[in-house]
Amino acid sequence: MKKFFYLLTIIPVVFACSPQKQTAKSARQTLLSVPGLKNAHVGISIYSEGSRKYLYNHNADKYFVPASNTKIPTTYVALKYLGDSLPGIEVQELEDKIILTGTGDPTFLDPEFKHQPVFDFLKKTSKTIYATADSIETSAWGAGWAWGDYDADYMPERSSLPIYSNVMWFYGKKNGALNYFPKGKDAKNIFSVNTKGNGDFLNGVSRELMSNNFTMKLGASAFKEVRVPFITSVNRQWQLLADTLHKAITLTDENNSNTKSYIIHSQPTDSMLSILMHRSDNFFAEQSVLMASNALLGRMTNYRFLDSILNSDFKNLPQKPRWTDGSGLSRYNLFTPQDFVAILQKIKSEFGMERVKAIFPTGGRGTLSAYYNDETGKIFAKTGTLSGVVALSGYLYSRKNELLIFSVLVNNHNMSAPDVRRAVEKFLRGIRNRY
Repeated sequence: MKKFFYLLTIIPVVFACSPQKQTAKSARQTLLSVPGLKNAHVGISIYSEGSRKYLYNHNADKYFVPASNTKIPTTYVALKYLGDSLPGIEVQELEDKIILTGTGDPTFLDPEFKHQPVFDFLKKTSKTIYATADSIETSAWGAGWAWGDYDADYMPERSSLPIYSNVMWFYGKKNGALNYFPKGKDAKNIFSVNTKGNGDFLNGVSRELMSNNFTMKLGASAFKEVRVPFITSVNRQWQLLADTLHKAITLTDENNSNTKSYIIHSQPTDSMLSILMHRSDNFFAEQSVLMASNALLGRMTNYRFLDSILNSDFKNLPQKPRWTDGSGLSRYNLFTPQDFVAILQKIKSEFGMERVKAIFPTGGRGTLSAYYNDETGKIFAKTGTLSGVVALSGYLYSRKNELLIFSVLVNNHNMSAPDVRRAVEKFLRGIRNRY
């Protein structure tokens, strides 16, 4: 009788102290009951790769606006469809000329990438250069983007031949003078740059909504670098390239179907994806979708490509997402925490953790530079931020070196984003210590 009574008392204690119960309690204490999150929508999913089961779910099958966590499925399609190196440009080579077709490479003539195989090829060729009309089948901006951000550096226009990352680059005092580029002979006919204000230093740059008229604002304090998107067009992209090459490029409708084309590759795919994920680069993400679309469908189309992926690679996700763009700028995107866990599983299983570790930010790096400093090499995750939205999804190694895949999505909070991130950080540190 005493033994039976002992079992009755000890079983509830053991059950109450189970890791799952402790995780649920920790979620309530560190996240769900935080004053600024009590009325927010919070979704959590934590999955153990070792035991192949969910350790905790809270609203995990509900839809959330994911912000830049959208770059996780974008990274998947880039890894799958772009191969080891980016398609720099498509070339048809005839006896006396070459015909170029843009492939959407966002690194072309971006100052961050010193090695430029496409430019080197074009510089060396002695053949006459022609270019096809625009092959892109999507708008410059994505559905649901905030038009008021048109001159923000995080929202360059999408195009089939990005050049200089589709932004004007402005610099503060450099060798005693203000500087900007592109500003070649033809560029001066495309862009108008004026100055406004008193002072010797660059204090910001703005652009008119419907034109490429830029104003450099002068003041007492200096901005080291300012990037402002310009309005793109078919003629403009090839004109800028011709201006930089100091060679003529002629647009053509000629179709040489009997002549095989080839691709000149540019940068290692992972080098671009690492930058995309570490600084959450929207432009690289959008162009990654277009490049992958071109590789799979033979044309650069946003909607048709994303719909195709949802019905093929992502057809077995726990809940079918609404996927609108590659970057997460759009509030039309809707994913569940379980969706992200499933996509992260696919990335790991198909491409391996070593590539994950090379691409995803870890503690103290990239967009996690102010967080998880004690977990460097133990967490690899993607942040997401919009007004009222904070997201974090990725991989976490426990103290016992068990690999956990997680997603925490917060919508409609009324506290500062850093405070939400600290609450999520506290919760995930507890998870890491518990398992």
